[in-house]
Amino acid sequence: MNFPGFTDEDFNVFTLDGLDNRMNGIKQVLRPKLEHLGSYFSPLLSTLSGDEMFYHVAKHARRTVNPPKDTWVAWAANKRGYKMLPHFQVGLWRTHLFVWFAIIYEAQARVQFAKSMLTRATEIHQMVPNHFYWSWDHMRPEEILHQSLTIPDLEEAFVKLRDTKKAEVLCGILIDRDDPILRQPDALVYKIEETLKILLPLYKISQDTIFTR
Repeated sequence: MNFPGFTDEDFNVFTLDGLDNRMNGIKQVLRPKLEHLGSYFSPLLSTLSGDEMFYHVAKHARRTVNPPKDTWVAWAANKRGYKMLPHFQVGLWRTHLFVWFAIIYEAQARVQFAKSMLTRATEIHQMVPNHFYWSWDHMRPEEILHQSLTIPDLEEAFVKLRDTKKAEVLCGILIDRDDPILRQPDALVYKIEETLKILLPLYKISQDTIFTR
């Protein structure tokens, strides 16, 4: 895989002032790398999940004033979009890279998925590694270390996902921008692949939910 990894230049895109400047930085510096990751991992995720997975690089098309604070590539079993489905993401904030499994507020089967997560909260708590993180809002970098969460904490999050229209659940890893692995393309790609495989059972739960409701 001819992927160069990520450098300070990539993360510094999010320090550029103004919507146009930052969008140009994202398009010129970050988007080619995200496209590369997207095309590379689509076949792997298709094989692992049993669903044909398509990649979608964030376009930030709705923004007219505020510049993006993060950007990403997402994979989902739909060629037209990903937000309405359970999906995987790899992306960057100014401070770190993230790898997520995500159910965001626009997901069509959000309520059904939340109910399934609730019945399997103990299993999920045991399955997720201690160094993974959870997030309840993909627009805020306010993640919670899995090790610090109890089963009731997860149940509370799943109840919120079920009952609150704007609720979200994301699970995955964070890699600090200064971590040397970001400058080691082969090691980083392996780390992303390893993480996606660990997150796959969450995706399987979501698909079971969709096809058995």
